[in-house]
Amino acid sequence: MNRAERAAEVLAGLSRAAAPGERLGTKEELRQACGVSAGTFNEALRLLQARGLVTVRPGPGGGLFAAEQSPMVRLGTTMLALDSGASEVADAIRVRDALEPLLFEDALWHGSPADFAELRACLETMKRAAGATAFVRANWALHARIAEISPSPLLRSLYLSLLDVIGSRTVSMAEPDPGYLAARHRLHERLVEALERRDREAVAALLAEHAVSG
Repeated sequence: MNRAERAAEVLAGLSRAAAPGERLGTKEELRQACGVSAGTFNEALRLLQARGLVTVRPGPGGGLFAAEQSPMVRLGTTMLALDSGASEVADAIRVRDALEPLLFEDALWHGSPADFAELRACLETMKRAAGATAFVRANWALHARIAEISPSPLLRSLYLSLLDVIGSRTVSMAEPDPGYLAARHRLHERLVEALERRDREAVAALLAEHAVSG
């Protein structure tokens, strides 16, 4: 890790140990405690805010505060932290999962070489993603591209709107066990390969595995 990432880990530890909304200190106090420059501290702060771990309040009595607890919703074996609307997102995930067999059936029969080239590019973005949240968003982009193959405007529109509901409410994703993201990436690689081979039986089996793990 670079200095900003190490400082972010120190501050993340303080935030996790604190009560939601508890003041951690002023920016200057915490910068000195981390022993980094102002620029490095600001970079660490951006990392923490992107992960939804701290909030910054200006003015007297301001500083860094442990983030208020976010509503959570389960996605397979992982947890998404949301800005609001946990029940709405849970419902969107349930309906999305019900639609996916229809979308993959359409992709199986209507995918073109150009479509599969773009799906492989999406897989490469997933592989390069830094952290769970970036990985999941790249995963959703892959699913959105699969949905675009469907010749049904209604099915495409409904599925993409569900992805938008889920994505727009998601702040971060709990970091999974080591190896989980690599396994998820390989599962999606196998799905795309099966689609390209027009292997309906393999697609059905992989979708069943996909539904269990999220």
